[in-house]
Amino acid sequence: MSQTRSLLLTIVLSALAAAAGAWGGSQYVVQRMHHATSLHQTMHEELDLTRDQDQRIDGLERDYAVRRHALEAEMRAANADLAKAIQAEHTYSTAVQQAIDRSHRAMSELQKQSILHVLAMRQVLTSQQTARFDDTVVKALTEDPS
Repeated sequence: MSQTRSLLLTIVLSALAAAAGAWGGSQYVVQRMHHATSLHQTMHEELDLTRDQDQRIDGLERDYAVRRHALEAEMRAANADLAKAIQAEHTYSTAVQQAIDRSHRAMSELQKQSILHVLAMRQVLTSQQTARFDDTVVKALTEDPS
């Protein structure tokens, strides 16, 4: 194999590895967010929320859903940009790095918004309810999703 061909193959494989890493990272974040289902089940089924608590939490959930959907769309757009950059340039170019950075920023912001949402919901709870809630949060964050 010629040196030029080897170099081109290395570049293409590096770009594909970067794309796979960005995609894998975004999938990890999204999969972690599915653990929120158990948290919301705990909120609505096990904590005996008052009507006022339930309404306040419903409002928090609606607001969070808007932010989450926007950030998930941003991650998909970043991955689309990454695919375009790799397809167009076949190198670990500035465009590839920018798409990866964009994806990472969106993932980071999604995680921050998720934590802020969890903490906002916690503020609605009584001291008795927070113990069960906290246990569910810890389990969701430390449980192996596989």
